[in-house]
Amino acid sequence: MNDAKPGVHVGFIGIGNMGLPMATNLLKAGYPVTAFDRAQDRLDAIAALGAMRAASIAEVVAQSDVVFSSLPNDMVFRTVALGAEGIINSAGANLVYMDTSTVSPTVSAEVADAAAKRGVRYLRTTVSGNGVVAAAAALIVMASGPRDAYDEVLPLIRCIGRREFYLGEGEEARLMKLAVNLMISVASGMIGEALTLGRKSGLDWSQMLDVLASSSVASPMVLYKVPPLKERDFSPTMSTVLQTKDVDLILDCAAANRVPLYLTSAVRSMFQGLISTGGGEDDYIALVKHVEALSGVV
Repeated sequence: MNDAKPGVHVGFIGIGNMGLPMATNLLKAGYPVTAFDRAQDRLDAIAALGAMRAASIAEVVAQSDVVFSSLPNDMVFRTVALGAEGIINSAGANLVYMDTSTVSPTVSAEVADAAAKRGVRYLRTTVSGNGVVAAAAALIVMASGPRDAYDEVLPLIRCIGRREFYLGEGEEARLMKLAVNLMISVASGMIGEALTLGRKSGLDWSQMLDVLASSSVASPMVLYKVPPLKERDFSPTMSTVLQTKDVDLILDCAAANRVPLYLTSAVRSMFQGLISTGGGEDDYIALVKHVEALSGVV
């Protein structure tokens, strides 16, 4: 990248499966990054790539013009954003806060209200993709919040993603991310059932996957999952437990808006079945193993 702005210092809180590659790409683009994570090994990993360590969230905020966060759930997000020593309470006016987590629109709106009172420009900067996609700086970025802040940080967004969408002033990015994850979750259930039906009926596993990858159902998700499925490699790019957390957010949002989600509810039960039989840390596409087990396929 050659559009990095000299003097723009970036903070990054949450150096996990998604945070590490995103922060790494910001460093590669020439931005100075100050990072914080409670897990010392994660902080070591980004410091080894050139980031400055911080001992607290407040220290990150004090050194940064723009602060990113990548966090696992509503509870952690609320603490990091709204805690006594969190981002909002530590910030001065005009800080841009970009959260990339998958969290509920309700908690996000709480943060938006607190940010507005403090003069913090808060961007919901949700992303579609996994850690491998993030490492390639190929995420799809969906943003909402103050338009002036979005325009200002667009060079940063382009360091982490291959395409970006500005969706509005409010919680649109949160809602769009839930819609995307709904389709991913339901698709994983369909893939699991289709492959099990084919396998039990006598189709060759590898040929079946080749046909699916060449057919009209070959979405980017299917194409991405075919190689590990061929090897029956269920190492997590997104664990079943985390995918289920996202499904719960989707169902909560649907309940609040009185939208019946029959397929999503069914897939939620499938995920729970996989978790209850020890597959919680497998990739969510391991639903195929669960359907196979129910079908007597060994």
